[in-house]
Parts: sequence; C-alpha cells; structure tokens
Amino acid sequence: MFNNNKILVVIPARGGSKGIPRKNIRLLNRRPLISYPINIAKSSEYVDDIVVTTDDSEIASLSEKFGASVIMRSEELSGDDVPLEPVVYDAMVKKEKQTFDEYDIVVTLQPTSPLLKPSSLDSAIEKFDDFSIDSVLSVVDDRHLSWGYDEKNQRYFPNYIERKNRQFLPKDFRETGAIFITRRHFVHEDSRLGTNLELIELSRQESVDIDNYEGWWIAENYLIKRKVAFVVNAYDEIGTGHVYRCLSIASKLDFHDVLFLMDEQHQLGIDIISNYNYPFKIYDGEDDLIKILRQYSPHIVANDILDTSKEYVTQLKEDGYFVVNFEDLGVGSEVADIVIDAFYEHEAGEKNVFTGYKYYMLKDEFYFQPQKVITQQVENVLINFEGTDQNNFTEKVLDSILSTSYGGRINVILGLGYDGLEALIDKYESNQSIQIYRNVSDVSEFMFKADLIFTSPDRTMYEACSLGVPTICLCQNDREMTHVFANETNGFVNMGLGVDVDKQQIIDQFISLVNDYELRLEMNRKMLDIDLKDGFENIWAIVRERYRKFELKRQKHENIQ
Repeated sequence: MFNNNKILVVIPARGGSKGIPRKNIRLLNRRPLISYPINIAKSSEYVDDIVVTTDDSEIASLSEKFGASVIMRSEELSGDDVPLEPVVYDAMVKKEKQTFDEYDIVVTLQPTSPLLKPSSLDSAIEKFDDFSIDSVLSVVDDRHLSWGYDEKNQRYFPNYIERKNRQFLPKDFRETGAIFITRRHFVHEDSRLGTNLELIELSRQESVDIDNYEGWWIAENYLIKRKVAFVVNAYDEIGTGHVYRCLSIASKLDFHDVLFLMDEQHQLGIDIISNYNYPFKIYDGEDDLIKILRQYSPHIVANDILDTSKEYVTQLKEDGYFVVNFEDLGVGSEVADIVIDAFYEHEAGEKNVFTGYKYYMLKDEFYFQPQKVITQQVENVLINFEGTDQNNFTEKVLDSILSTSYGGRINVILGLGYDGLEALIDKYESNQSIQIYRNVSDVSEFMFKADLIFTSPDRTMYEACSLGVPTICLCQNDREMTHVFANETNGFVNMGLGVDVDKQQIIDQFISLVNDYELRLEMNRKMLDIDLKDGFENIWAIVRERYRKFELKRQKHENIQ
C-alpha cells in the first residue's frame, strides 16, 4: 500500500504479437520477457497485487511461475486493434471479484519496457501523495529538430522557430508506455486517464520500448551491460603498451561502463588516459585503490600492471569482482579468474591461463593498413624500441647501420619514456637521412613504409607481423627472452639478449638481410600467414564465457543463502 491506497499492477501480454513473434515468452538475456514487469512489480515497496491479462496459456503458465496471478481475457479483447483501456478495465474488475475488495490505484506495466527500475515505479506511485493528482505517465525527453507535414498543401514545415543544438532546444516529452498509473475511479472501458496529470521522466535506458528486433537488441545489450575497471599504469620501466592495450579493449566495449584507475606516482599513464577522455580516478597506494574500487563497485576488474601479489588479487575476489590479469607471472595469477598473456607462448598448465599470439590486441590503426609488398631494395629502415628503451638500443642500432654503406632513410620512433632525446638529436642532426620522432600517433604508417624494422620482441613485433615487414629483434631483458613468438618460423630474426650482441653482429645481420631479397620475401610470407586481427574477439569470448559461469555460481550461492 501507499498512504492506505491498495495498489494493483496490471500487465497486458497477448500471445499474438506481430513485430516479434511470441515476444512475451522469448528469452531476453536468458529470461522470458514477461518475467521482467512481474519482477519490477514484485520489487516495489507499494504494490499489493500483480495480475497478467492474457489470451495465451503458455504466457499464463510462465506468469504464475514468476509470481503473478492471471486473468484469461476473452477473444474480443485479444485482437490487434483492441486498445489497452478495456483490457485493463476487464482485468481490474475480475481481480476485484476474486479478492472481494476494491483497489485504489491501478498501475499498467508493459512487458515491452523491461529496463524500468523498481525505484522509478515507486517514485511514480509516490506522486499520488498529492491528492489532486489523477494519473501519472512515464515520459522521456525526446527533443529534436522535428518537422510536420501539411496534408492539405502537401508540404513539410519545421516544428521550430530557430535551429539550435539539441541540448539548447526546449524539452519535448514523449510517452514511453512503461508506466501508466490512474486512480481507480478513472479506469473505464474507454478511458483510464484522469483530469489532473503528472509526468515522471525516465532515462533513455529505462524508456527503451521493445516493439521490433532493433528494440530487442538494444534492451539485451543494456541488460548485459557491465562495469569494468581497468587498473593500469605506464612508466619508464614498463613503457606505455599496457595502457594502449586497455584503451583498445575499452574502445570495443560499446555497451559497457569503463573506469581507469591510475597510480598517482606514474604521471605518464595519467597523461595518456587524460588525452582519450575516458573517466579515470587516481589512487595513492593499494589501500586507496581497494577503497575506490568498492565505491565504483565494478563487475570486472582488469589488471594490466604485470606481476600481482596473491594478497591483492585475493582481496579483489573477496570483494566479489571477476578478475582478469594481463601478462601476470606473479603469484596473484594463481587466484585470478583469467590470466591472458599474448607474449608468453609456453604451455602454462593452468586452466585459468591463456597464452599466445591469438590474444594480442592490435591497435585499431593496423586493421586498415594494407599488407607490405617486398621490394628488391631496402630504402627505408625503422628503429622503434618503444617505451623507455632502457638499454638505448636505438643508438646502438643507429651507430651500427651508419657503419655500413647503407644510404637510405632511417626513421627513429622514441617512446614517451625515452631519456636522452636531446643528446640523440645533437649526435645525428647533421645526418639528413635520419629523422627522429616522438609520441607518434600514426605508427602503422611508418611501419608500412619501412622495408626493415629493428625493435624488441614486444608489441611492435606483433604490429610488424600484421603488416608483413621483415623485422630484427633485440631483447631488452630476460622477460622479453620468453617472448618466443619472435622466431624464424614466424618470420623474425631474433638476435637474443641485446646487451650481449655487439655492433659488428648487428652490422653483419643488417647487411645480410638487406642483400637477401628472397629471405625478406620468405619472412614476409611467414608473417602474413599468421592472423592477428581477432585478438579482442578471442579475449572477450573467454571473458564472456567464464564470467557467465561466475555469475551463475554467485546467483546459485545467493539463492541458497
């Protein structure tokens, strides 16, 4: 009840829906559509009784299973052209005869509005605290530059005086059909609208109306919408690739909410995220991170911070999050739901660990670059050691190439964390064949134009592979030595740990590759035989499958309790 008013919810649900056949019993996110308005009404603080009015025995059976009573309507009230007024009146009168009582307020909820929140229904009912209100209808702000049509003169005319951006137009409300509430004495066979009306404005999500397959698709995507928190950083030691991977994933999560969480000690990562306009929060230490996560209450936490501790991931699991870790070789990986490592190709032996190149996330720009055509001459060399280039292989390779007779162009791309830009420019500024760049936004264009690339066996190697550009790799550290994708079988020359490689070895390898057109053709062929464009789909398929099982397990546990 509300203020001693007995409240009835009437849910009209015919069996003969035309736009989507058998719509009311179809499964929307694994639940029949008819269950949504029933659960909304059951979750209300004020609703006394719920009745589904239908002409269909299957709808009736499902409705009773979900907790509603049923009124079977006559054939006369089941046609396509029958309005809701006589249907609602019929259900109300028959329900009152069953209960030997009369209701004070009658609410109409439609199955076609499954995204309505119980709190919105209660807010609409609470408007009847004003005794002058006869009816309450749900609406959505639908302001647009609209046009009308003059049938007599057969011409269009604007419904506005001045053209303005949408946000500056006056509010223009459209009925959603989600909520229609009326005092009992205004419900008749030909009307259920009182004299004094009140409107309740709904969000666009709540106002989704399933009238066709497009509406169904939109509703289903809203229902599977989740909150994803990316814990990721970028700084000199680890470079920027982790941030860019998470940005690539976020760009494909169209129907999900995302939040980036950045360590205040690592300004480089904060600066990158700031430029992409995603919401982010800065944390000070692990305790503060846990606090922010609890405030945001995500469904999924994705850690792209390399090795994690068991204590940290265990805390995330205890807080109820589904945990996905990237490139995690730490003990925290043992308790994460999923660990994904595109670089570590070895057999992990753990059911939660997925490794290999098929989980690599290419930047969007590489999906649209054509494949490299190998030419007889090497005229363009690209040096790109990413991130900080902690061993300064950039300068080592430059000096090696300049010791040869190579006379082509050399493009150098430096990571944001590279320390020594000015010294590098001073050293090579007199050499017109060398061009040095930093913070390049279109790296795929540089790579496509290159005939040969020097890099580490990290993200650039996959990008080079996707285009088919012959590549020589120098490993920065022992961890990169485990990135075994950079091997001869896949079309790479991997020289191993770069600090153990002297300049003469680089010179010899460079000259050999420049002079061997057939070898470069073979490297190109091997690279292009590898499909690297399904990384996100492969990652998200695993997340989706494991997360579904995670949710079902949690729901089962909650039901038992």
